[in-house]
Amino acid sequence: MTAMADNSESTGGARAAATAPGGRRSFIIDTAATLFDEHGYHNTSMEDIAEGVGLAKPTLYHYFRSKDEILFEIHNAMIEMILASHQERLPGSPGRWGELLKEMMGDIIRLMETHPGHLRIFFEHHRELPESYKTTIRSKRNRYRDHVRDVIVNGIEAGEFRAVDPDLATLAVLGVANWTYQWLYPAGEYSAEHVTDAFYTYLSHGLALQPDD
Repeated sequence: MTAMADNSESTGGARAAATAPGGRRSFIIDTAATLFDEHGYHNTSMEDIAEGVGLAKPTLYHYFRSKDEILFEIHNAMIEMILASHQERLPGSPGRWGELLKEMMGDIIRLMETHPGHLRIFFEHHRELPESYKTTIRSKRNRYRDHVRDVIVNGIEAGEFRAVDPDLATLAVLGVANWTYQWLYPAGEYSAEHVTDAFYTYLSHGLALQPDD
């Protein structure tokens, strides 16, 4: 998994910052993500993207060979961001599997505050990726799923979690976290932190009253 609002961002500052090749590529990706989110992937052309970033269409092709490549870069940036957050956290996380699992959920949920358009594209437009790109992204998504499963298995072995089916538990955790992109909005009724805390509590403690409640 640049802070992008749900509506179109002011592009003045971004245009000024997008002078270096890397900065220009990032600006193109962010602009394309906004256009894909607002108008749909199939309804957005390379000409629309070129106009959005203030480039001639032939110049845009200097940075990206196709719209598919831009779509891939959006997907890749999202999953790499999520994977990196987990990897950075691991060295300081041994023996606190519940907290680690909650933070992994938060990595996804927080993206609806920082990268809402990007995240919606990540979940809604992966089928549009050409097979070669799709294979790469699927591999990385599966890697993250395996990381979640590993945390659950370790928590079970440490006695922190009940002995449950780790595969089903993994699907439950990801299903709860992933679906927030459908309804969670920046500056909405709930913050990402509140949703993460609440959802982890529901998953870890259940909804049914316990005898000592």
